[in-house]
Amino acid sequence: MENKNAKKSEHKCSLKDVLDIIGGKWAMPIIYILSKGKMRFKELERSIEGINTRMLVKELKNMEANGILTREIFATVPPTVEYTLTEKGKKLLPSIESLYKWGQEFIA
Repeated sequence: MENKNAKKSEHKCSLKDVLDIIGGKWAMPIIYILSKGKMRFKELERSIEGINTRMLVKELKNMEANGILTREIFATVPPTVEYTLTEKGKKLLPSIESLYKWGQEFIA
């Protein structure tokens, strides 16, 4: 019987693995917007210029599946859904802020 921890340590996380999680065009803007706190779906959609509903839904599902954010559904009519960054998601913020600063310096 194989040890699960031994098998896990054999797997090396690559930059490709990271980019599969946060490399989508909209992932970093979503994380940055959610760093301000809980937001409802429509608030997120209005906050991110150029994103369409279908793409926002896709990105949110991907990020929820990867543990970057949580989705809380309230039993209201119509249903209310709020999104919040997890601790795992919050740990991405320094990297995103560094990329933003780099862009301000070299792309602007």
